[in-house]
Order: sequence, then structure tokens, then C-alpha cells
Amino acid sequence: MPESDLALLTRAARAAAETALTYTGEALNVRYKAADGSPVTDADMAVNRVLSGILRAARPDYGWLSEESADDPARLSAGHVFIVDPIDGTRSFIEGSDSWAHSLAVARDGAVTAAVILMPMRDRLYSAALGEGATLNGTALAASGVADPEQAQVLATKPAADPKHWQDGTPGFHRVHRPSIAYRLGLVAEGRFDAMVTFRATWEWDIAAGALILSEAGARMTDRSGAPIRFNAPVPQHDGIVAANPALHARLLAAIVPRV
Repeated sequence: MPESDLALLTRAARAAAETALTYTGEALNVRYKAADGSPVTDADMAVNRVLSGILRAARPDYGWLSEESADDPARLSAGHVFIVDPIDGTRSFIEGSDSWAHSLAVARDGAVTAAVILMPMRDRLYSAALGEGATLNGTALAASGVADPEQAQVLATKPAADPKHWQDGTPGFHRVHRPSIAYRLGLVAEGRFDAMVTFRATWEWDIAAGALILSEAGARMTDRSGAPIRFNAPVPQHDGIVAANPALHARLLAAIVPRV
């Protein structure tokens, strides 16, 4: 039987982890991207090569979108596209922390159909295939049922809690932060936290895998205005993210100051 996209992503993520874990300390060769000042290391680039080699060899007709590859417009005409972040949470990786992930997804016609988030240092494998549910290390996931923002535990950076973003002041939710966006989305799908909110422009490679895992766990993810995310966009960046179970998602959206 041919290898499914989910099985392929899982195999590639395991290989990525083996590569990433060989890099430590001075071997990282940290530098900063001119575009946004974000860090990149030799580990990011090595993992990107491993993922490209495995995934593109297995599916040569799929497009390719990766944080660490030059964007190829040919992806826009591909029926399927890989959307990957070789190491999500590079700052955490540089610091020697364990909150970094490999985030891998396949999108078809704008929708994610297979997804894997692997956190090697925490031995956590979030995965999902469209219509087949989401799992963490093989155990089914379900988002929380908390509907009241005042009672919610929300993953967000400190700037996202600034009252300027909220119509009647910042809701009384309990704010928590984790470095990797992919990990934050996995935690919401897992039900350990109730929502994730960011008002920053968000790249597709950070959120594609999490989008399907959330959806298959019964949660909803949109941009900050409530618009659904269509993946493999010409400019693969979207206007913030709100992710939560449908009831909480609706109440958070209603509380956010609209874009002028």
C-alpha cells in the first residue's frame, strides 16, 4: 500500500529530529535575517535540507513552501503543497530549551489535509489527517469546552493582552505564553489551554499543521477578523490568529477591536 501523506510527514519529522539533535552550542552558527531580524542557525538549514530531500523525493509533484527556502511561485499552481517550518521556536532551540518543534503539513486547494507537529525534546507527536481526528502520541485529542473568556486560559504574548486590542478592555482571561506557535496550537487542540491569540502577522509555516490538528480536535481557527485561513496564498502570511472551541472563539472575536 502506498505511504499516506500523514505517514510520510511523520517519517520526515522523525528524520528532522535526528538531525536537529546533533546541533548544540557553538555548532549553531546563529545569524539574523535581514527581513525581520529573526534568528536562523545551521540546524534550521540542515533540517530544511533533510525535509526537502525526503518529502520532495516522495511527492515530486507537490509544491514546496518552507521558512528556510526561497519561495518558488510554482507552488501556486500545484494541486498539493508541503508547508513546513523546519524548527518552529528557533530562539528556544538556541537557548537550549525544549519548547521547539518541527511543523509539517500538506495543503490541497487551500485546505490542510495532513499535519504533524513533533517536539523531540518533549516526546510529543501531534498529528492529524482530514476527517480522521487528531492525536497526541496516538491518543485522541479534544479541545476544551470553556466558553467564557473570563474563565479561559489563553496562550498569548504580553502585547496581545494590551487593552488597545480589546473593545471593552482586556478580558479577564489567564494569560500564558509558550515560545513555539505550533506548540501553542497543539496545546489548544489538546485541551490543556482554552485558546491561542496573536495579533501579529503570521506565516503559514507556523500555523498550517496546527490548523488541521485544531480542527480535527473540534476547535476553530481564523484570522483576527474571523476570516478562514486559505493556505498556499501568494503572500503566505495572515492577519493574526484566534484559535479556540467554537463558543469561546466567537466570544473572543466579538471582543476584539476591528481593523480600521
